[in-house]
Amino acid sequence: MYNDNTTYVVGNSKTNTDNAITNRFNSFFIGFVVDVDTDTIVDLSCSSTIRTTDEFVKTLLIGKSLKVFDPNLEKEVKRRYHGSSQRAIIVAYKDAIKKYNEIKIKYF
Repeated sequence: MYNDNTTYVVGNSKTNTDNAITNRFNSFFIGFVVDVDTDTIVDLSCSSTIRTTDEFVKTLLIGKSLKVFDPNLEKEVKRRYHGSSQRAIIVAYKDAIKKYNEIKIKYF
């Protein structure tokens, strides 16, 4: 399904203690599939408890870069996503950027 120029990286975050995701997974995470030639997010899934959440997060992040933090993406999440994991999405995205850059230096 994914070609040889992709890599997989997970960004982690914490959510509110009253969040269903915390009760189920103890944390929030997003698994990103990234094209290492363009640094573009080509697919992802997140530790959501509702299918619609996973699909909506995809619409926010697929096609974006995982090379550098995009403050416009943070604004877009804040404008469009109004669930209790809003901040966790942004933190997981930032965590994945850090990990991706470490992976890219080491392996690509």
